[in-house]
Amino acid sequence: MTTEASSSPATGDIFATTHWTVVLAAGQRHTLQSDGALEELCRTYWFPLYAYVRRRGHTKEDAEDLVQTFFARFLEKNYLAGLNAERGRFRAFLLTSLKHFLINEWKKSQRLKRGGGEKLLSLDWKTADTKFQVAATNEPSPDRAFDREWALALLAKVIERLQQECAADGKAKLFAQLKLFLTTGQGESAQAEVAKPLGMEEGAVRVAIHRLRKRYRQLLRDEIANTLSDVTMVNEEMRALFGAFGN
Repeated sequence: MTTEASSSPATGDIFATTHWTVVLAAGQRHTLQSDGALEELCRTYWFPLYAYVRRRGHTKEDAEDLVQTFFARFLEKNYLAGLNAERGRFRAFLLTSLKHFLINEWKKSQRLKRGGGEKLLSLDWKTADTKFQVAATNEPSPDRAFDREWALALLAKVIERLQQECAADGKAKLFAQLKLFLTTGQGESAQAEVAKPLGMEEGAVRVAIHRLRKRYRQLLRDEIANTLSDVTMVNEEMRALFGAFGN
């Protein structure tokens, strides 16, 4: 069973769908929808690749060149060729593709100069090294660093989606006050502290937090499902990803 690809026909936004299943359904063909889905997935999850390359001992500058050149190659027409075994999870597919690239291309010293006349993704290199240095304190292995940064990128995407939903519903202030409760085990005292500035009773705050957490969990599962070819793999993928935060 595969996830259903959603779109936004009312707005005409053909890039609204970011499901891995959309990319797989296109096979070896290029379509606007599959290309848009793949590029959006890459923009969301590029930093874990950067962290992986840095963990392999490359400098900041070399890591930037490697990842950018990798995407230039990856987004070509043959990006699905020869990697059938990794198609279930976009996470595994992307890392395996990078490893193949590092072995078969970069080792031969045939890298392109930055830009290289090929199509590039717009990536936030200004903050990449700072994020890497912060994440480097626990000294994980390259693969473990990749999984951890993937999980962090996923959570950031979910928080962004939830924030946008709340803003659209006129609840931007509520979200700003309650977002801390999504990822930390704040107790009743903390809930009481936010009730006054919100002009709400403590009971109403608890209900709002419960609803926000419920929506957060649903969006989290949806985002994970977007990177899988089979929705029955969601729980397994969640365990694998968040296991990367353990010691």
